[in-house]
Amino acid sequence: MTDLDFQIVRGGRLLDIAGHSADPKDILIEGDSIREIGEPGMAAPDGAREVDAARRLIMSGLINAHTHGHGSLAKGLGDRWTLELLLNAGPWISGSRSLDDLHLSARLNAAEMIRKGCTAAYDLYAEFPLPTAEGMAAVARAYAEVGMRAVVAPMMADRLFFEAIPGLMDALPSGLRKRVEQVKAAPYRESLAAARAMIHGWSFDRSRVRPALAPTIPLHCSDDFITACGDLAADEDIGLHMHLAESKIQAVSGIKRYGKTLTAHLDELGFLGPHFTGAHSVWLDSDDIKRMADNGASVAHNPGSNLRLGSGVAPVRDMLVAGLNVGIGTDGSNCSDNQNMFDATRIASFASRIRTPDYTAWLSTEEVLMAATVGSARTLGMDGEIGRIEVGYKADMLFLDLDNINFVPFNDPTNQIVHSEDSSAVSSVMVGGRMLLDEGRFTTFDYGKLMTDVEAAVERLRGATAEMRELSLALEDHVGHYCVGLARQPYHIQHGLGW
Repeated sequence: MTDLDFQIVRGGRLLDIAGHSADPKDILIEGDSIREIGEPGMAAPDGAREVDAARRLIMSGLINAHTHGHGSLAKGLGDRWTLELLLNAGPWISGSRSLDDLHLSARLNAAEMIRKGCTAAYDLYAEFPLPTAEGMAAVARAYAEVGMRAVVAPMMADRLFFEAIPGLMDALPSGLRKRVEQVKAAPYRESLAAARAMIHGWSFDRSRVRPALAPTIPLHCSDDFITACGDLAADEDIGLHMHLAESKIQAVSGIKRYGKTLTAHLDELGFLGPHFTGAHSVWLDSDDIKRMADNGASVAHNPGSNLRLGSGVAPVRDMLVAGLNVGIGTDGSNCSDNQNMFDATRIASFASRIRTPDYTAWLSTEEVLMAATVGSARTLGMDGEIGRIEVGYKADMLFLDLDNINFVPFNDPTNQIVHSEDSSAVSSVMVGGRMLLDEGRFTTFDYGKLMTDVEAAVERLRGATAEMRELSLALEDHVGHYCVGLARQPYHIQHGLGW
């Protein structure tokens, strides 16, 4: 498609989130953007290609504020894992990855998101011991090839998990401790130099795929590293994304290490700002929320992952009241087992009801859906470009089948998208005016070959990571018991969890 090409979407019903309605509208697309929205039968330029949207509900593509592309090959590997047990298993479930593996896993991640109605994502991928320009390009290329938008950020740390949790290393039996001590994180200057080279060598269209930085967790990064990442992001005008106060173990450990909350520590370092997104943010207190809001930061709310890992329920109502921007994410398939943003929106709605019996404080369906579109767009740094079906915005949209049983009867589209839809009604997905999924068929890649490649890679990785799996399993009970003890220590907020 060239910038002079026109398409006219006819016969569909356009979602009005706030109005809980969907009136018939025609949508004129010029190039990759929406040029006009009008009544059915509105005029179109000669030669405009018609897109038949009869019996289709049209809405903005959902936007995933937080995922991990490398996690797609580890789908379903864990059951009763806390966040800390997931981190313990990380070298096993995400290790020994080649450049081809990084590309393949991101491609699979993108394919699942497109199939389930997501058109853009913030991907924090892992490459050990430090990120490389080739690795980041492999991930970015996967999203570009599938055709969805993405912000790609390498996760970086200069402390390993066992060094990050105070006292954990000393709690290990000596034999296991010696094995763990043999693994070292890269010095932060090496990671920073690699990140700088990636950014300066970026060859992808930034309107589609852009770079960012992801110092992974405050406790896993030295203050010098955190500050240097903030400075580099500011110099290059790119995003920052960090897991923040995800579990109670992290929150308690933050007080032990810094004498203050993790958010207060980041604020003291000057790290918070409009380019910053804090993932999860389950254990923020009211002062933390105010700090985030006052600095113009965002939160990526991942309710499915937080429940799956037993981390708690983030105080989203308090965040919204404070004026803090909130997007919604799935997290990685290694800890939430799918990339279904419809699932994430439904869980966000339901999880808000755990925190209080006051139904007026529960998240409404329009608030949840706005977070999964407009709020998430802001976390990606793409607000004003995507997240709405409006004139001037990119033509990123979903076509939902109104004959699907999820919409029979068709009573309230906003409520039904959040509470009834499970992605099975997604018939077509458009990004920038291009159909990436056309009546259930992928148009940009061979799905059969993708499946074959994934199965072969998983079989090979199973053998390559066998030794790390054995070590992770040997460590599991020691990590689990120590961290349960930490989680039972008092903290100044609760979230109604009873611990």
